[in-house]
Amino acid sequence: PDHGCYIHGLFLEGARWDPAAFQLAESRPKELYTEMAVIWLLPVPHRQPPATGTYLCPIYKTLARAGTLSTTGHSTNYVMAVEIPSDKPQKHWIKRGTALICALDF
Repeated sequence: PDHGCYIHGLFLEGARWDPAAFQLAESRPKELYTEMAVIWLLPVPHRQPPATGTYLCPIYKTLARAGTLSTTGHSTNYVMAVEIPSDKPQKHWIKRGTALICALDF
């Protein structure tokens, strides 16, 4: 795109993307990982995150979420967090361990 960048190839764990509702949805039975839709990262200066309607979803490099603790206080396996539309509160997805994963096999 002219501004920002696209991210594709991520997998959701603990939830699935509902393209009809354009938001997170509960995983289907026996479905561990699902493909995430393409994410458009668009930089906006001094943007305030919305109070409701999104889940601040962490992105990890691999399924092993643990890694060496770096000087930033985050795991070295942690990449960043993205806001994903949701009609449920943050704690709902946190209890399910919902995260985006870059690679299922390492």
